[in-house]
Amino acid sequence: MVAFVPSFVCLFLFFAGVVRDRRRLSNAVLLGLSAVFAVIALLLHVASERAQLGRDLAVALLTLAGVGVVTLAWFLIANGITMVRKEGRSPANLLSLGAGIALVALLALLITALVLHTPALLVVAATSVALAGYVAFLFLCFLVYGALYARLRIRRRADFVVVLGSGLIGGTTVPPLLAGRLDRARREHTRLSRRGRRPVLLTSGGQGPDEKLPESHAMADYLVTTGFPADLIEREDRSTTTDENLTFSKALMERANPDYRCVIVTNNYHVFRAAVSARRTGIRGHVIGAPTAAYFWPSAMIREFVALLVAYRRTNAVLFLLVLLSGLFIWWLGWPSPAAGT
Repeated sequence: MVAFVPSFVCLFLFFAGVVRDRRRLSNAVLLGLSAVFAVIALLLHVASERAQLGRDLAVALLTLAGVGVVTLAWFLIANGITMVRKEGRSPANLLSLGAGIALVALLALLITALVLHTPALLVVAATSVALAGYVAFLFLCFLVYGALYARLRIRRRADFVVVLGSGLIGGTTVPPLLAGRLDRARREHTRLSRRGRRPVLLTSGGQGPDEKLPESHAMADYLVTTGFPADLIEREDRSTTTDENLTFSKALMERANPDYRCVIVTNNYHVFRAAVSARRTGIRGHVIGAPTAAYFWPSAMIREFVALLVAYRRTNAVLFLLVLLSGLFIWWLGWPSPAAGT
């Protein structure tokens, strides 16, 4: 049972973090670490009791991981091609395609290193796999906890329902993606109103260089055309990024009610990153999501994950550097030596 202690400690810290603030990115990492330590402890326990079964389980897990990587690479490349066909060749739309090609390149590097058994190439391959493993671990933590966060019950008392903008079509028209957010916000407003409150619906979005009016104004116009009361709409029309959406919306809410509570509405792929940003901004509220087209979801999730890596770039840079330095140190020691392949 001693081997399971690290898993239990991480799980305890995870629950404590959720109780403290479920919007913390560390909650996702702690949940992932708890699962990893539990699997390692289980393998060690099985190996100590039945060595052959432990080896068989390890081989099965490695095989499953290999099949999973190949399947994932195929899926990402296929999705990337769909994204290019439907959405164009912008950098954001190429993310799933790029991720799939990167996985194929990593597999090719690993196979080549194992076949040639060149010491330098083996070190490069091992370092690349370690870096990819680190990124994959964080991405799985992000996916799993993001899905869990989206399903956790939130406090239904709210003074504001904040809708984050996402760009306009032709500079004036609300696109389907943004319309989905607004429709979800309207339903949430109706649900809150049944509890005797009349929260303000705050549309947040400024005017981009290719837009003829601020996004928040177009969003408000859309709501009014669907029958939503104009006197319950407030506009935040200066922001151009998610962080600015939240910062400027916070200022408006605090000015109107220093003790405010809010619900923030975005799309489902954007929920957890928006929640992390809301916590860092100091907003008192949680985030809910509107549905997104299935083909759009993979690239969007990768984009959100990359944005979180950038937001915590110092921590990630240090860990990346440690892995690279470890690889260089192994190479400098001359391991594995040429004799290892004879």
